[in-house]
Amino acid sequence: METLNSTFQDLIKQTVSVSKSSTVITEHNVYQPGVEEVLPFLDKVVETLILPGSGISGMEHLHELRDKAGSGKACLLLLEHYSNLDLPIFSYLLRKEQGADIDRALVAIAGLKLNEASPTVAAFTGAYTRVIIYPSRSRRGLDPEKDKAEKIRSLGINRAAMKVLSEIKVQGKLVLVFPAGTRYRPWDPDTKRGVREIDSYIKSFDYMCLVAINGQVLHVRPGDMMDDYVSHDVVRFTASPVLSCPEFRNTVRADAEAAGIEDKKQAMVDRIMARLEEMHNEAAGEREKLLHPSQGLF
Repeated sequence: METLNSTFQDLIKQTVSVSKSSTVITEHNVYQPGVEEVLPFLDKVVETLILPGSGISGMEHLHELRDKAGSGKACLLLLEHYSNLDLPIFSYLLRKEQGADIDRALVAIAGLKLNEASPTVAAFTGAYTRVIIYPSRSRRGLDPEKDKAEKIRSLGINRAAMKVLSEIKVQGKLVLVFPAGTRYRPWDPDTKRGVREIDSYIKSFDYMCLVAINGQVLHVRPGDMMDDYVSHDVVRFTASPVLSCPEFRNTVRADAEAAGIEDKKQAMVDRIMARLEEMHNEAAGEREKLLHPSQGLF
C-alpha cells in the first residue's frame, strides 16, 4: 500500500520548505498561529484523497455554535480521532461548505509530539492554529526520579497552555479537542477511551458540539505519521446539536452518583465517547447510501 510519504513526497518537501513551526515547545510558545502558506499543500493532499460525497452534516449546528462564540461564550468542539488528517479534512470541508468563518475560529488543542517528533510532522500540523499541551498519556510515562526536569517542563507547558486557553476561549474562538487524546489504533483498544481531563474542559466551557467521523483516507500504523497508509474514501463529519456544557455535566454527574460511580471525571468522558460512537454508527448508514446509491431500489 502507498504511504503518505511515498504518495506526496514532492508536496511534503514544499510544505517543509515554507514551514515556520517550532520544533521545540516551551512555556513561551504554546500558542502557535496557523501558517497560511502551508495550507494549500495540505488542501492538495485532502483533495487528492477524499471522494465525491464527502462533507459535513449538521452545518447549522456549527454555525449556531460559532454565533455563540462570537457573542463571548466559551465554545468547544469534541471530535472523534482516527488519523492526523482529521483536522485538515475538517478544515477543508468547512471552507467548501460555507463555513469559512467557522474554520477561521478553530483553535485545536494539540500534543507537543506533533511539533517535536519530526520537522515534517511539525510542518503539516503548522497549517492550523493550535494550543500545545503536554498530554497526560505522555506524562504518565515519565520516571519520577529520572525525569524530574521533564516533569517540571510538562507542568510549565500545561500551565502556560491553560492560561492562553482561558484568554482565547472568550474571544470568538471554537476550541477543538479530541477527547480520546490520541488517534484510534485498532490494535490498542485503550486509544478509543477518552481521557479524564475532558471533564475539566466541559466544566470551564459554556457550549459544545460533538462531531463524529465516518470514512478514512489515512490509516495509522506503528512509527512515523508519514508512513501511515493512504487510501481514497468518502469522508463524512456529523455535528450534533449545540449542547449546554453545564447541563450536560450536571446530568452525567447525577447519573454517575445514582449508579455509585466514584470516578465522575472518567464517567464524563465515557459518556462523551459513547455519544460519539452512537453518532458514528447512525451516520454510517447514510454514508453507505452515498457509496451505494442503488441499494434498496429493487
